[in-house]
Amino acid sequence: MSFGRLEKASGNPPMSDINVTPLVDVMLVLLVIFIITAPLMASRLKLDLPKAPTPDASASAPQPDAVTLAIDASGQWHWQDEAVTEDEARRRLQQAAARNADTEVQVRADTTVPYGQIVRLIAMAQQAGLARVGFVTDAATARELQLEGAATAPR
Repeated sequence: MSFGRLEKASGNPPMSDINVTPLVDVMLVLLVIFIITAPLMASRLKLDLPKAPTPDASASAPQPDAVTLAIDASGQWHWQDEAVTEDEARRRLQQAAARNADTEVQVRADTTVPYGQIVRLIAMAQQAGLARVGFVTDAATARELQLEGAATAPR
């Protein structure tokens, strides 16, 4: 025997609203962390360019769809082991672009070459219509840099 009402009392209806306050809190914290750390990561970048001697006959031959442009310590430009002027290099880049627009320009530069000269070389290649640019480094120097990086890494 049951005493009470026949109809059940309904409880509180389920809440159909999404509470976005925790989501907004988390997003604001992530935004603040990103704003603080992004400039720190960008300003810590330290590059030591490896040595790249003037190309000689013992250097490996470039790929068929690639040309090598080198700048030595004295600022002299070299096209495939041949000393050239900057205007001659520009003319040869335009000829290479006319033959094949996918030709890669392999840049070799001595450590002491100012960054501005390398940028000028890249801009010259882009103006000629060549967009693929690669940087050739000395493998022995790269290994030394890796060892230096491991020795100076924080513990």
